[in-house]
Amino acid sequence: MRVALFLTCVNDTLYPDTGRAVVRLLTRLGVEVDFPMGQTCCGQAHYNTGYRHEAEPLARRFAEVFGGYDAVVTPSASCGAMVRELYPRMGERARAEGRGDSLARTVAPVVAKTYELTEFLVDVVGVTDVGAWYPHRVTYHPTCHGLRALGLGDRPRRLLEAVRGLELVELPGAEECCGFGGTFAVKNAAVSAAMGADKVRNAGSTGAEVLCAGDNSCLMHIGGTLSRLGADMRPVHIAEILASTEEEPAL
Repeated sequence: MRVALFLTCVNDTLYPDTGRAVVRLLTRLGVEVDFPMGQTCCGQAHYNTGYRHEAEPLARRFAEVFGGYDAVVTPSASCGAMVRELYPRMGERARAEGRGDSLARTVAPVVAKTYELTEFLVDVVGVTDVGAWYPHRVTYHPTCHGLRALGLGDRPRRLLEAVRGLELVELPGAEECCGFGGTFAVKNAAVSAAMGADKVRNAGSTGAEVLCAGDNSCLMHIGGTLSRLGADMRPVHIAEILASTEEEPAL
């Protein structure tokens, strides 16, 4: 199986350690991972702010760069949802507008083989115990795109529950949005901040050292609120927890 890592803009720019963690984790499991240097933005930011046509060249670029692989794995449920849920919608819209089915045909092969990290581990590799060790008290926040768009369900929790040394504690109001939502946080700053404060307050009630999620964009938002409130809890991407071992521990 030839697997490509789709790192995403946010991770590439701000959280490269998450990408390194994905590579360490998959390599440990016997998966050969490639990083196509031609990858760019998937177009989510453009599409979600109304620049639908401007997102189409980025969708075509994604299909061109990742088309030759058996699977595409991303440590971002939001970008994974862009490919899986919105690329087909873009293709259908182009067809409805009389622009033919070229876009739909171009993106269809990559839509079918793009996976968020935890669903790739559970559904494709067929593991829940990845040999990780992380001796910390952790609470898990299911991000909106993972929960509602991709339907990840209990996959992330099953992976976390199998990590040696990890104590997983339930997050009150777990399914409530953290308030990030991309440009929502810019256009509706007060509402976004209030939602983030609610999430942090609920997380603090668990006594956890670490708040874990599968999207660094959400963790960035939550982490900013934690920092402003002077909380000791740390935001950590699930890939970094699953990549942690006794021989090569994460913090």
